[in-house]
Amino acid sequence: MIVSSGTTWQKMKKNADCYLMVLPFALLFITFVVLPVIGAAFISLTDYNMLETPSFVGLDNYLRVFLEDNDFITAVRNTLVFAVVTGPLSYIACLIFAWLINELGRHARAVLTTIFYLPTMSASMYVIWTFIFSGDQYGFINSMLMSMRLVDEPVQWLTDANTVLPVIMLVQLWMSLGTSFLSFIAGLQNVDRTLYEAAAVDGVRNRWQELFYITLPSMGPQLLFGAVMQISASFSVSSICITLAGFPSTDNAALTIVTHIMDYGNMRMELGYASALSVVLFAFVLLVNNIVQKVIHKYAAT
Repeated sequence: MIVSSGTTWQKMKKNADCYLMVLPFALLFITFVVLPVIGAAFISLTDYNMLETPSFVGLDNYLRVFLEDNDFITAVRNTLVFAVVTGPLSYIACLIFAWLINELGRHARAVLTTIFYLPTMSASMYVIWTFIFSGDQYGFINSMLMSMRLVDEPVQWLTDANTVLPVIMLVQLWMSLGTSFLSFIAGLQNVDRTLYEAAAVDGVRNRWQELFYITLPSMGPQLLFGAVMQISASFSVSSICITLAGFPSTDNAALTIVTHIMDYGNMRMELGYASALSVVLFAFVLLVNNIVQKVIHKYAAT
């Protein structure tokens, strides 16, 4: 059905107040998301170092990404391992802890929610983890292992290529109860309680059945939001790698796509190539998000 421009304009005038409420967010979104993405896509087709006028090179940067850059393969592998391990585990952990905390009283729920969320707000947590995994004999883990005579000399947790990525993933899991956790708490609070009474009449007998047949299907928007946040966090990991493993890390063991972009964009000033890397990452995250959204929509609709 074709809607005339007059009818569309009348609807817009009728809902002008709604458009005005959306306008501040729309302006910010266009300014800080849409325009930078368009700009990165344009710059990715050029050779640009911020000092000289960009020169158009077509798809050369993308060919270089996939055919010549061996470090990019390492970054993709590390990022995928990180995302596959921490993404689902963080998502499930956020959901389980939110579900358990939601069963408590109002005051206990508020206190525990604050406690679980605090690690994501404090940058000083990195300092604590650096001390825990310090590579000398005074590090907490090394001191404990040596006192138990499980190791004879300190383990270089943050400089050994075999241990640095697992340590970073462990820290990320511990600090992952962030926005997704809060959205799950909100979703659990908004589930219609009468559904549980109706389900009990229909044969639902325990809390696990309530969770899978009532609670989760009723939390479609929150589950979707949490999935998008976890995917974005998993594929955009960078600061935790730089803080714990250094930049660059030993044998690029903690190199991720974002730190690879930072290397070319901030250090080497090859902004055209860095933009090409950014566009590739954006396209991949968008693809994964679309797949996850379809899965969650299908589950929530059943």
